[in-house]
Amino acid sequence: MDELRDLTETLVSVPSHEDETAAGDAIETWLREETDADVARDDAGNVVARVNPGIGESLALVGHHDVVPPADRQTTDGGDYVVETRDGRLYGRGAADMKGAVAASMLAFRDAAADADSEVVFASFVGEEIGGEGVRAALDDGFELDYAVVAEGSTNYSGPNRTDVAVAHRGRRASTLVASGTACHASEPERGENAVYRATDAVDVVRGLSVPDAEVLGHLVSGSIAVTEIDGGSAWNVIPDRCEVTIDERTVPGGFADLALAAEIEGVEWVVEQDLPPMACDDAEFADRVLDAARTVHEARGDEAPEQTTKPHATDAGWLAQAGTTCVVYGPSEPGEAHTRDESVSLDVLARCYETYRALVGEW
Repeated sequence: MDELRDLTETLVSVPSHEDETAAGDAIETWLREETDADVARDDAGNVVARVNPGIGESLALVGHHDVVPPADRQTTDGGDYVVETRDGRLYGRGAADMKGAVAASMLAFRDAAADADSEVVFASFVGEEIGGEGVRAALDDGFELDYAVVAEGSTNYSGPNRTDVAVAHRGRRASTLVASGTACHASEPERGENAVYRATDAVDVVRGLSVPDAEVLGHLVSGSIAVTEIDGGSAWNVIPDRCEVTIDERTVPGGFADLALAAEIEGVEWVVEQDLPPMACDDAEFADRVLDAARTVHEARGDEAPEQTTKPHATDAGWLAQAGTTCVVYGPSEPGEAHTRDESVSLDVLARCYETYRALVGEW
């Protein structure tokens, strides 16, 4: 517990919301000093360590070391990150999302990879918070995995005092409907084409769209769609010639809402800004194997039994699954912790995750 807490504190204390270099340096240095693994740092800044490279099917523990910008209370006047430990929790930007999980994965990799018969990988990517830039760069360079446990949050999803195994998660497609019109004086509206009217017609289409569902290993994943911003017009007495509507869509494996229908309105264009893929585990046996390991650890600790579940948020598991990696998500962050001004992680749950990761790696 002391080593896990100290390593988590070390990683959380390194600012990495604008530049992940220093955090990557800390991870790379630790791996080179503490393990006999083949450690590499690619041009994007991702850190990857391998044991038994090329032998059998690979299992990876996957995380990321970038974070979202901190709140004012999470930094000192000099720009350092504030890290505090109290009441069994470690507080600081990135504690939950997801440097605590990275620390637990690093220690499990060190302590158990030597016992594995097949290839075991530890990977920490950059740029997850801005669309998975690190993992996408690695995949473009030929990075391949057979199986992965992505250590994003899955704690207390099915109930309190457990870390569940997420076998699927939703993706996120962010898009904009751009309505164009013709400006004129508002006293003679018939001389122009009102872009706001066209935009609201498009919004009506969005409101009427059905969102798909998907079933993954017996678990339902439901999509959603919502208009989140409308911006149009330049003055109270001018008919607007442009209006933009922002759409947040949560996608499911194999399914999207038919937003192209909104672009069938005259003068409306649909532009996709970001498309983060969903994840669906394609191997029930692997998902059960992870759940069995987690249940054994929970039982030994006197914790509630975990379940297989789904996760509402997109992670790097979506990119890996899209490239052919069989993934599940299993990690310490609880709902409502990531990206908050009081972000924290339970040290006891970190230890639970470490023990599960170690068991999985040692039996691989």
